[in-house]
Amino acid sequence: MNPLEILARHHDPASPTFELLVLHSTLVARKAAEIARGYVKRNPGESPDLGFLREAALLHDIGIGLCAAPELHCDGTEPYLCHGILGRRLLEEEGLPLHALVCERHTGAGITSEEVREGGLPLPERDYLPVSLEEKIICVADKFYSKKPAKLWEEKKPRAIARTMDRWGPRVRGRWDELAAAFLVDG
Repeated sequence: MNPLEILARHHDPASPTFELLVLHSTLVARKAAEIARGYVKRNPGESPDLGFLREAALLHDIGIGLCAAPELHCDGTEPYLCHGILGRRLLEEEGLPLHALVCERHTGAGITSEEVREGGLPLPERDYLPVSLEEKIICVADKFYSKKPAKLWEEKKPRAIARTMDRWGPRVRGRWDELAAAFLVDG
């Protein structure tokens, strides 16, 4: 399976969206591998599937093109928050159900059904929390890189990521702190 071929089936390879998506996803895949290596050193009994991790990291944002996000060159119609469920649908159609779950569960530090309901979020009411080891690693790795073109290459510091999570409230920040403690050396 070639993740870039799958991305190219859903995004014009000559488009700025494709370029942005490939660059961001490549950086996330590299960070996910780094996080996985550190995690295995600290937890020798654990062994994330590194091939799957790479593939899923490269595909995690496939749904962005269906969203209205002109700053990211995305001219779809759906709210950006929906890119995870849209990506899930695309990857399920590709016959990749486990990769599809990564799409759906990587946003923020995960989203609970209560947060969907209480926040009136444009998502079906269910949990969108990373469950598998690989989902959690990609969720963490994704936070290190923005998709904003001017900041695409800048790696964020864990403290800056934590401050970003603060704006979504203590539950989200608590989930981020748990993920950071599990997967980042300096939490």
